[in-house]
Amino acid sequence: MQIVQEIGNDKVARLYVAKLRDYFLEFVESRDPGLPLEEKMVIVVSCLLGCPVKCLMCDAGKNYCGMLSKEEIFEQIDTIVDRHFPDRKIPVKKFKIQFTRMGEPAFNPAVLDVLEALPSRYEAPGLLPSLSTIGPKNTWGFFDRLIKIKKKYYGGGHFQMQFSIHTTDVKKRDKLIPTSKMSFKNIADFGREFFETGDRKITLNFIVMEDYPINPAVLVKYFDPTRFVLKFTPLNPTEKARSMGLVNLLHHEQEGRIQELLKECRKLGFDTIVSIGELEENTIGSNCGQYVSNLKCME
Repeated sequence: MQIVQEIGNDKVARLYVAKLRDYFLEFVESRDPGLPLEEKMVIVVSCLLGCPVKCLMCDAGKNYCGMLSKEEIFEQIDTIVDRHFPDRKIPVKKFKIQFTRMGEPAFNPAVLDVLEALPSRYEAPGLLPSLSTIGPKNTWGFFDRLIKIKKKYYGGGHFQMQFSIHTTDVKKRDKLIPTSKMSFKNIADFGREFFETGDRKITLNFIVMEDYPINPAVLVKYFDPTRFVLKFTPLNPTEKARSMGLVNLLHHEQEGRIQELLKECRKLGFDTIVSIGELEENTIGSNCGQYVSNLKCME
């Protein structure tokens, strides 16, 4: 793997563009501007070369060129770890590795191989893997094995699981995420198997957009508030989102617009998170769904 471009800085985020085989891929080191490195470090890795799903708000779906191997995923992590901690001893209170840059992780079994190997590869007491998925329907084997790995290596709150749902309107969810995926009941059933006392609650993520409703009454019908937490995020400024006419309803200066929604969710027993990142990340191109390089599949 050869790094061909770095964008950003050590205060907010540094985006790496790498040449791998005959393709480009991207991975990110993200910082919390209010915290020193010893408190929090986030690495965001790609799982696929592009993505076959083609979500309406994500630039990574322009092309799909295949899966990354376990070694290729670790190359991304090692590049950033070795920059700060060449001895692989990582004295960071929250050392978060997110499998969220390019590609649906459930389509790649190598992600599970990485999760199994992480605890022994680094001396990192603050290790916190984070896996975000749309919940593809025909990947039950992946999720069954993930449950076993979480219980063996990451119990007691050392794993963050997220399902990207975005709307409670099933037809609009299908339009936004145009692939076969788990129903709300399927996700709720997974939650019963996955979640144990002491674990972090499973996150249900919603990009707050115009014409994509979020109905708390639908959510509480399927999801147990003792196992699931609701997260609300803005629509990031991707080329795909602009071309599809998607409209963001959650801005830095207008966070109050969703207060009524938060109030309804909390009244039903849900914990809620409003996650609005640093505006500078939009310029860097390190936010979710953004894709700086122009991925080309070689004929």
